[in-house]
Amino acid sequence: MKKAVLILMAFCSAYMYSQDTKPTFEKDGEMVKATYFHDNGEIAQVGYMLNGKLHGDWIMYSAEGIKIASGKYIAGVKQGIWYFYEGDMVKEVEFVDNKIAAVRDWNASDGVTVN
Repeated sequence: MKKAVLILMAFCSAYMYSQDTKPTFEKDGEMVKATYFHDNGEIAQVGYMLNGKLHGDWIMYSAEGIKIASGKYIAGVKQGIWYFYEGDMVKEVEFVDNKIAAVRDWNASDGVTVN
Protein backbone atom coordinates (compact mmCIF):
# COMPACT_ATOMS: atom_id res chain seq x y z
CA MET A 1 0.00 0.00 0.00
CA LYS A 2 2.83 2.42 0.88
CA LYS A 3 4.41 1.74 -2.50
CA ALA A 4 1.17 2.59 -4.32
CA VAL A 5 0.81 5.85 -2.37
CA LEU A 6 4.43 6.82 -3.11
CA ILE A 7 3.97 6.13 -6.81
CA LEU A 8 0.73 8.14 -6.84
CA MET A 9 2.45 11.05 -5.04
CA ALA A 10 5.38 10.97 -7.46
CA PHE A 11 3.00 10.98 -10.44
CA CYS A 12 0.95 13.88 -9.04
CA SER A 13 4.00 15.99 -8.20
CA ALA A 14 5.49 15.41 -11.67
CA TYR A 15 2.16 16.41 -13.23
CA MET A 16 1.88 19.54 -11.06
CA TYR A 17 5.37 20.79 -11.97
CA SER A 18 5.49 19.86 -15.64
CA GLN A 19 5.36 22.94 -17.83
CA ASP A 20 3.83 23.41 -21.23
CA THR A 21 6.79 24.78 -23.17
CA LYS A 22 5.15 24.98 -26.57
CA PRO A 23 5.19 28.48 -28.08
CA THR A 24 1.97 30.48 -28.03
CA PHE A 25 0.70 32.69 -30.84
CA GLU A 26 -2.00 35.34 -30.42
CA LYS A 27 -3.52 37.47 -33.16
CA ASP A 28 -3.11 41.19 -32.41
CA GLY A 29 -4.54 43.22 -35.29
CA GLU A 30 -2.42 42.48 -38.37
CA MET A 31 0.39 41.14 -36.18
CA VAL A 32 0.82 37.89 -34.27
CA LYS A 33 2.27 38.00 -30.76
CA ALA A 34 4.67 35.08 -30.25
CA THR A 35 5.81 33.81 -26.86
CA TYR A 36 8.49 31.12 -26.61
CA PHE A 37 9.36 29.27 -23.40
CA HIS A 38 12.40 27.66 -21.78
CA ASP A 39 12.11 24.00 -20.72
CA ASN A 40 11.43 25.14 -17.14
CA GLY A 41 8.34 27.10 -18.27
CA GLU A 42 9.91 30.57 -17.97
CA ILE A 43 9.42 32.89 -20.94
CA ALA A 44 12.39 32.79 -23.34
CA GLN A 45 11.27 35.34 -25.96
CA VAL A 46 8.32 37.61 -26.61
CA GLY A 47 7.74 39.52 -29.81
CA TYR A 48 5.62 40.02 -32.87
CA MET A 49 5.43 38.68 -36.39
CA LEU A 50 3.96 40.17 -39.52
CA ASN A 51 3.42 38.07 -42.63
CA GLY A 52 5.41 35.21 -41.07
CA LYS A 53 8.49 37.37 -40.33
CA LEU A 54 9.78 38.75 -37.03
CA HIS A 55 8.58 42.34 -36.81
CA GLY A 56 8.56 44.91 -34.04
CA ASP A 57 9.97 44.78 -30.52
CA TRP A 58 11.46 41.52 -29.19
CA ILE A 59 12.59 40.77 -25.65
CA MET A 60 14.63 37.72 -24.62
CA TYR A 61 14.95 36.26 -21.12
CA SER A 62 17.25 33.79 -19.40
CA ALA A 63 15.88 30.54 -17.96
CA GLU A 64 15.77 32.39 -14.60
CA GLY A 65 13.45 35.09 -16.03
CA ILE A 66 16.08 37.83 -16.29
CA LYS A 67 15.97 40.07 -19.38
CA ILE A 68 19.07 39.36 -21.48
CA ALA A 69 18.34 41.16 -24.76
CA SER A 70 15.89 43.54 -26.41
CA GLY A 71 15.61 45.06 -29.84
CA LYS A 72 13.54 45.49 -32.96
CA TYR A 73 13.01 43.54 -36.16
CA ILE A 74 11.63 45.02 -39.36
CA ALA A 75 10.37 42.37 -41.80
CA GLY A 76 12.66 39.72 -40.29
CA VAL A 77 15.77 41.93 -40.20
CA LYS A 78 17.42 43.29 -37.03
CA GLN A 79 17.33 47.08 -37.13
CA GLY A 80 18.35 49.89 -34.82
CA ILE A 81 19.77 49.61 -31.33
CA TRP A 82 19.71 46.26 -29.54
CA TYR A 83 20.64 45.89 -25.88
CA PHE A 84 22.33 42.78 -24.47
CA TYR A 85 22.42 42.54 -20.67
CA GLU A 86 24.94 40.59 -18.61
CA GLY A 87 25.12 41.40 -14.91
CA ASP A 88 26.06 45.08 -14.55
CA MET A 89 27.18 45.29 -18.16
CA VAL A 90 25.03 46.41 -21.07
CA LYS A 91 26.21 45.96 -24.63
CA GLU A 92 24.55 48.38 -27.06
CA VAL A 93 24.70 47.01 -30.59
CA GLU A 94 23.51 49.04 -33.56
CA PHE A 95 22.20 47.03 -36.50
CA VAL A 96 21.76 48.30 -40.05
CA ASP A 97 20.14 45.79 -42.43
CA ASN A 98 20.87 42.89 -40.05
CA LYS A 99 24.58 43.78 -39.85
CA ILE A 100 26.43 45.15 -36.84
CA ALA A 101 27.29 48.82 -37.45
CA ALA A 102 28.53 49.81 -33.97
CA VAL A 103 29.03 48.35 -30.49
CA ARG A 104 29.22 50.22 -27.19
CA ASP A 105 29.70 48.75 -23.70
CA TRP A 106 28.07 50.33 -20.66
CA ASN A 107 28.45 49.55 -16.99
CA ALA A 108 25.70 50.13 -14.41
CA SER A 109 28.12 52.31 -12.46
CA ASP A 110 28.22 54.68 -15.48
CA GLY A 111 24.68 55.76 -14.57
CA VAL A 112 23.18 54.98 -17.97
CA THR A 113 19.53 53.89 -18.09
CA VAL A 114 18.24 51.72 -20.93
CA ASN A 115 14.91 49.97 -21.54
